[in-house]
Amino acid sequence: MSTHAVWLTLAALPLVAWLYLLFFHGGVWGGFWRTEKTPDSISPASHSSAPIATETWPEIVVVIPARDEVDVIGKAVASLLNQDYPLAPTIVMVDDGSRDGTATTALEAARAAANHAPDRLDIVTGAPRPPGWSGKVWAMRQGAARAAALRPDAKYILFTDADIEHHPSNLRELTARAEANQLDLTSLMVRLATGHLWERLLMPPFVFFFRKLYPFPWVNDPTKSTAAAAGGCMLVRRATLDASGGLDAIRGALIDDCALADLLKHASPAKGRLWLGLSERTRSIRSYDGLRGVWNMVARGAFTQLRYSPTLLAGTVLGMALLYLAPPLGLIATPIHGSPGIATISAAAWTLMTIAAAPTYKIYGQRWCHALWLPVAAAFFTAMTVDSAWRHWRGRGGGWKGRTYSL
Repeated sequence: MSTHAVWLTLAALPLVAWLYLLFFHGGVWGGFWRTEKTPDSISPASHSSAPIATETWPEIVVVIPARDEVDVIGKAVASLLNQDYPLAPTIVMVDDGSRDGTATTALEAARAAANHAPDRLDIVTGAPRPPGWSGKVWAMRQGAARAAALRPDAKYILFTDADIEHHPSNLRELTARAEANQLDLTSLMVRLATGHLWERLLMPPFVFFFRKLYPFPWVNDPTKSTAAAAGGCMLVRRATLDASGGLDAIRGALIDDCALADLLKHASPAKGRLWLGLSERTRSIRSYDGLRGVWNMVARGAFTQLRYSPTLLAGTVLGMALLYLAPPLGLIATPIHGSPGIATISAAAWTLMTIAAAPTYKIYGQRWCHALWLPVAAAFFTAMTVDSAWRHWRGRGGGWKGRTYSL
């Protein structure tokens, strides 16, 4: 193959791929990248439910696994206690071996809440993790067991993270959507923190890549096999969870949210219905403190997502290079290949990439032109994925919160 043919191939393949992604991935005329407010799209307020009578609102228990979260747990607990939900939810916080006063801070926040409700916060001291269990799932399991003991008639469990500050209407809107559409898992990908330069560069692409991997319209379609959730905010119908084997069925999962979604959609006798959306109001208050923090967050689970497969790793690296790096390279290298046609094709692919990513950047308050930096972010995420595999091969895979899982 001639050099010209190589350059032409490197330009044409990404263009074809982006035409497919923009117009067909996630549904006809596209879908994964769109953010308009439709019943199956981003806004939790866009549910199609009629108002629910106050006396019929279902009881909910909130479960928060927490390990060394003293900096964020107070705001998370306060936001849950100050919900406008008609029935005040009980909160079960599992203190999973914290050494920084997480439990004390949570209790202080409950006492200081506007409705003075420390009795609504139940703190469970986590038991040692049994063999075969990941730390977070084990904490969730203990929280679910305590929830069943405290509120045996509760219809839903809200699994949420210790760093999530919930909008006051979040629980009511999630429940209204779940009740109106008979959903078994109703999940929100919360707004991530973008207070630092590296977060502004990498968090919108992180959300964009997740949506490309798990198109929300396909997740929300019961006829599609795609299953995903966002672990920071998952409202689960307890009967469906129990019928699917409970959290014991995903005991070793490191990517617990998608594992739970897959369990409920495919293992449930009723084939559970899922809904996943984006929130602009409920948000993560965790700062990743620069590149290192974001890098560790991604590297801890990226190779797990690839099922520890070297073949899938190689395919991912190649695919990321073709999709995100080849278009700007083909344009910048015009003096080398000397072909206006190749430059035009490369520019077209880069333009389609920018169009697809721009709505996600807009959610994070950034202008459309910031999406032009997506290839730079893609290079970082590719390096993080390779590092995730390297950590796994060195026996350091899945490390988080002082734990390392060698699978």
